[in-house]
Amino acid sequence: PYRQSERMDLYAEHAQRLVDEGKAFVCYRTPQELEQLRAARREAGTSTALKPSDLMLDDAEAARRRDAGDPHVIRMIVPEQEGACAVDDMLRGTIELDWGMVDAQILLKSDGMPTYHLANVVDDHLMGITHVLRGEEWINSAPKHQLLYEYFGWDMPQLCHLPLLRNPDKSKLSKRKNPTSILYYERMGYLPEALLNYLGRMGWSMPDEREKFALHEMIAAFDIERVSLGGPIFDLEKLSWLNGLWIREDLSEEQLAERLVNWAFNADNLRRVLPHAQKRMETLSDFAPLAAFLASGTLPLTEADFADLKSEREDLVKWLQFALWRLEARSDWQRDGLWNDMKGLADALEVKIKDFLAPLFIAIAGTSASFSVVDSMELLGPDMSRARLRHAIEVLGGVSKKALKRLEKDYQAL
Repeated sequence: PYRQSERMDLYAEHAQRLVDEGKAFVCYRTPQELEQLRAARREAGTSTALKPSDLMLDDAEAARRRDAGDPHVIRMIVPEQEGACAVDDMLRGTIELDWGMVDAQILLKSDGMPTYHLANVVDDHLMGITHVLRGEEWINSAPKHQLLYEYFGWDMPQLCHLPLLRNPDKSKLSKRKNPTSILYYERMGYLPEALLNYLGRMGWSMPDEREKFALHEMIAAFDIERVSLGGPIFDLEKLSWLNGLWIREDLSEEQLAERLVNWAFNADNLRRVLPHAQKRMETLSDFAPLAAFLASGTLPLTEADFADLKSEREDLVKWLQFALWRLEARSDWQRDGLWNDMKGLADALEVKIKDFLAPLFIAIAGTSASFSVVDSMELLGPDMSRARLRHAIEVLGGVSKKALKRLEKDYQAL
């Protein structure tokens, strides 16, 4: 794997090569100037894609800014005349894209870091990549990449733009609606082979149309031309159904027992839970109800579970959403950091920490009669904790687009 931060000189060398050959230029335009240029194009009824002629300064002004040490980027030269760029795609054939919509793309940023467009082309060439399979959202960038390959005099890999996974409501799959981390599905108890099987069916099918198949069977039958361009739906209910088939049809009782032990019911997990559960136990049978939420998937919450809380529904949703945003920004997942985040939010909102954490207890553990919610979140891990907060928000009625914008504004003001 390549780390861009370790290849800065290489990218700079290739960007400078394009400048020297007249295929890229140094751009000193400020953010304010860029916005004014785009506004002028909007008023003229043209595309806001800025072209080299929009951006280039006269030699004297460029020299003045260079001598003054003004920040600059390197942008690629793109065609300004009318016409289409023909891009060959393995699934879609020839795609024609309007050059008028292609801007003078930044290749090297002011801090010396490359953009994806430059790094992608340089790295793929040097790694000898022959085929590039990526999401269809990158189709509009294909003319830039094709042009860069031409500028460098390199053979371009074969492109294949795949359809995007979508939610049941046909919206683009995103972590705000469905967990996208593979670790979440592991924690939920999905078998690796079942999840792989399901993902293999996203936009592709076996020649005999059967739904359940192993990886080696898919490899033997795979043909990229069988990929469908219709946006495949990622349906958790269908995934659970398929996972059930794998559990019932492919695992013996002994194998299932081994999977359960490795998944959750093992000594290491018990040792992590017992320091929190033991102080609340009077009999061994107390352990199961205390810790059941840690080995559960989506909790069967209803709005009635929050009815005994003193706060209004609108406030509960707001606190849960703010907590979710704060937790989504957290890279480490330690108890003290989680506590500081939640305490900081409660203080900023001028809410008692006990009241602020009350809906989180229910969202995370299904009840307020549980051990510390930050301890529970540490045990559950980031993916499951965030998923449960999202679920609780939906149970309480969710957040409309209008309300979400208002909450985002309030959150940023904290």
